[in-house]
Amino acid sequence: MNDNKWKNLDKILKDLGSFVVAYSGGVDSSLLLHRAHSVGNLKVMGVTIRTPYIPKHEIDGAVDFAKTFGIKHTVVDLSFPDSIKYNPADRCYLCKKILFTQLTSYAEGNGYSYIIEGTNSDDTGEYRPGLRALEELGIRSPLLEAGLTKKEIREFSQKEGLPTWDKPAMACLLTRIPYGTEVNEDVLRMVELAEIFLFEKGYAGARVRVHGDLARIECLPGYFEKIVTAPDKDIIISSLKKIGFRYISLDLEGYRSGSFNPENREV
Repeated sequence: MNDNKWKNLDKILKDLGSFVVAYSGGVDSSLLLHRAHSVGNLKVMGVTIRTPYIPKHEIDGAVDFAKTFGIKHTVVDLSFPDSIKYNPADRCYLCKKILFTQLTSYAEGNGYSYIIEGTNSDDTGEYRPGLRALEELGIRSPLLEAGLTKKEIREFSQKEGLPTWDKPAMACLLTRIPYGTEVNEDVLRMVELAEIFLFEKGYAGARVRVHGDLARIECLPGYFEKIVTAPDKDIIISSLKKIGFRYISLDLEGYRSGSFNPENREV
């Protein structure tokens, strides 16, 4: 573990002094919020945006985390933005612009000087159009600025006793729906329920991508044999059909981040 990086992170936070942490409840933002709180003598507030396309259990987890560590935290509600109703290809950019404009208003109205968020140094190599919105709005990314990788963040989170240290990545539910498809809350809740079910069955990190009334399950390759073998196969089919899907399929390529992104788009 690179101590210089953590010292650099602390210096960045101290120099900022007063800020809102955009807190999703994930590994990165949890570590960032906890570290900011631990440094001391800083004016810090964790703010979680609650929207229809963020799973309820993620919001609940963020609230519980802040309470456990005695961190100042609030939840701000945001209705479904019309600009992303049809899941456009630039939805991540549009979404980040809307969410962080909301956070900017909150910060300005409550006397905070900056807004920070949890992008790390590994994220810059991925397809993340939302990063452009952060740059345009002047949002700071201290983990990235300190050069911290995801591996280092998980290791330090474990060292600090944070329950999020081994938490699977969790992108918003819009990533489960093809670009250009109208999104409604019923479909979002179906995806959420299906993924909760799979997680509780032991398939951590599984994704349920939606193609009309077909559910395409992406899971880690090590789970393939179990998921297509009784009794799990029959239970999964039955449960997802009860949720509302008509067809249940397993993606033989397995889980991959952003499988609807342009470079992964099916032909």
